[in-house]
Amino acid sequence: MDTHAFKRSLHNSERYNRRGFGRAEEVAESLEQAYQSGLIGTIRENNYKLSHGRLNIRLAEAFGFCWGVERAVAMAYETRKHYPEERLWITNEIIHNPSVNDHLREMNVQFIPVEQGVKDFSGISNGDVVILPAFGATVQEMQLLNERGCHIVDTTCPWVSKVWNTVEKHKKQIVTSIIHGKVKHEETLATSSFAGTYLVVLDLEEAQIVADYILGKGDRADFMQRFAKACSVGFDPDKDLVRLGVANQTTMLKSETEEIGRLFERTMLRKYGPMELNDHFLAFNTICDATQERQDAMFSLVDEPLDLMVVIGGFNSSNTTHLQEIAITRGIRSFHIDTPDRIDVNTNTVEHMPLSEALRTDEKFLPSGLVNVGITSGASTPDRVVEEVIGKLMQLSES
Repeated sequence: MDTHAFKRSLHNSERYNRRGFGRAEEVAESLEQAYQSGLIGTIRENNYKLSHGRLNIRLAEAFGFCWGVERAVAMAYETRKHYPEERLWITNEIIHNPSVNDHLREMNVQFIPVEQGVKDFSGISNGDVVILPAFGATVQEMQLLNERGCHIVDTTCPWVSKVWNTVEKHKKQIVTSIIHGKVKHEETLATSSFAGTYLVVLDLEEAQIVADYILGKGDRADFMQRFAKACSVGFDPDKDLVRLGVANQTTMLKSETEEIGRLFERTMLRKYGPMELNDHFLAFNTICDATQERQDAMFSLVDEPLDLMVVIGGFNSSNTTHLQEIAITRGIRSFHIDTPDRIDVNTNTVEHMPLSEALRTDEKFLPSGLVNVGITSGASTPDRVVEEVIGKLMQLSES
């Protein structure tokens, strides 16, 4: 499928909108009431610090809603205002934050049901309005919605679209896209749908396995078994790892994405030499600025003398999970929560999601005595949610 031609045709359709409806002022008050915080603004003005009795809070200097998320949420609110009576759907969570998605449900925005991991579009009819979320949708989903006569409102983050353009360039030049991402993440699913030949690697460990195979150190059967669900149909590692380009899920850990890029550049240099490197490896730059800023701010925050870290964001939020990783690698007692309700001020307990583990509850959440708490949040977390978490911490410090 010529995905580039399909996108061009779709973008010219009268039933497609990616610029909003000019109703920003009409929804501004609703957005401010739901998501903004005067307290957080004050803390920002106070060099990202707040002291309350024995509690010292240090906020990361970049956290919370990024521009792409703000744009997507505002467009969703505008869409409901523009289509007050029409059936309004969204193909997935608008962003990975439960409070934001709950607000949309209260506005009678329906979410495409998922049965055993497969989206069920059978309820969508001609004339329905469908929102594509910030991390995009697969080209197959767009094609289905277009053929069904839906009005499509596309809130895909421009950084995600940039990655799609990158893998389309790979496809045009007959280059295999190595995608650093999570195979089942919505953004990676969308990106791979625009690619030609592709292989998804989760981390540097998997990238090393691929690099070793390129240099003749792997077993084909073992390789295919490992990556069976992470590659394009008909993928052949003996033919499709000759010319490579790297792209990434925009919310992955910046440093790891960069190291994976350097690994494949070194690998192709070693195999083909400097004279032929450019024929076998395409340089890349698809790291999201907002993701990079939040990770850089987190690295600065963990250099502070902290007793514990609170990381706020959806449990399925990739960029939030990577912020949590940074704290844990520094040995800081860290808790990933998705809502303020995870903190129980009556029992001083917290229900949280450790890395690669199930949800669990810890006692003695806030220690006694003077305590220094670092706080950050993923790009899908509103300031209002961060304020409510701080309110819980203040209550605990007074007890």
